[in-house]
Amino acid sequence: MNRLPKHVLVIDDSEVQRQFIVELCSDLGVEDILQAVDGFDAVAQLKTNQDIEAIILDLEMPGMDGVQVLHELARLGLDTAVIVASARESVLLSVVENMGKSLGLHLLGVLQKPLLRDQLVTSLSRFSTVRQHAEQHDGKPAGPELSEEEVARALRNKEFVAYFQPKMCLADGALKGVEALIRWQHPEHGLLAPGCFIDLIERSQYISEMTLQMLDMSLQHCRIWHDAGYPLSFSINVSARSLADSRLADAIVERVAASDIAPRYVILEITESAIMTDLSTTLGTLARLRLKGFGLSVDDYGTGFSCMLQLSRVPCSELKVDRAFVNGASQSAHLRILLESALDIARKLNLRVVAEGVETRADWLLLRELGCGEAQGYFIAKPMPGDAMLAWWRSNRERFLAPSTLDS
Repeated sequence: MNRLPKHVLVIDDSEVQRQFIVELCSDLGVEDILQAVDGFDAVAQLKTNQDIEAIILDLEMPGMDGVQVLHELARLGLDTAVIVASARESVLLSVVENMGKSLGLHLLGVLQKPLLRDQLVTSLSRFSTVRQHAEQHDGKPAGPELSEEEVARALRNKEFVAYFQPKMCLADGALKGVEALIRWQHPEHGLLAPGCFIDLIERSQYISEMTLQMLDMSLQHCRIWHDAGYPLSFSINVSARSLADSRLADAIVERVAASDIAPRYVILEITESAIMTDLSTTLGTLARLRLKGFGLSVDDYGTGFSCMLQLSRVPCSELKVDRAFVNGASQSAHLRILLESALDIARKLNLRVVAEGVETRADWLLLRELGCGEAQGYFIAKPMPGDAMLAWWRSNRERFLAPSTLDS
């Protein structure tokens, strides 16, 4: 169960608003609730009281306003978690949220007043996750120094492994497919996440070979799932450089044909920015793969500079809405508007939609309410080895196939 912060500082120049938030926190079981009447008071308390784990911050205050408080937190290097609560318009709150993230602050939520109990519960419940993430990264190096020679050795020795994250149907909770995500089982450094090595591989001559190894591993697991009575699809990422390599497209077609897996179960994920980089180079490759029956998914949709006209020129069958528009959309009117817009574009182009980064029940329920097709994220499951997929599903299927259990 997620641990709520024990020591919370409520910062608001309105005594009525402070007392309302204090009562909400008390009802939720927060042990120690402090108050600050303005930004100067808040910063003074934060400097002297190291027990404060989280603050609930108003933006509009005389003297030092909430934006200045956020900058002071960053300047002082304080790791206090933050909930912003303000009556200002959603566009301004979105700007403040992006600013807080760029400052490296631990934001639990940016909420519009009047503050609702469920909103506060959802935001405070993120505390343990945010704190754990911060502790895992504080003071640790970005990752081991790796070389192209090690990549070549890893490919020869089959050190790269495929993990899979489930994709669920929001309407009925059915398991629809998985996304294949690469890991490196390094002989010295252990299991490495792609952030440690993917940029190195994409700059190297080995990107296409790595893609084909991921395809082979995914096809092997897909064959096992199909034979067990679970006709799941899988998606793999294809880099921008690979899209210009017609030989890779030929190899993908040949290997899928040899596996006896129908191409419709294989979805190739391409980033929105990669599509727009050089349409003349990539459209031919994409068209050939689509003609063969492969699914084509535009990954990280919403983070590039696309429009409906540009997307209509690409033979894609699916949009993956970026987590930036999904995570926290249930608590942000501004994010919800952007999410609704992305879903509307997908409907007009007759495309399937997968929402990435679903981490809370509230976001799951919002996506279902908005008519999104599929979802993936930590609320459903973390990526797992392929041989663990069916056991996970058998243990969790009732949770998803009975939607009422997710409503309560």
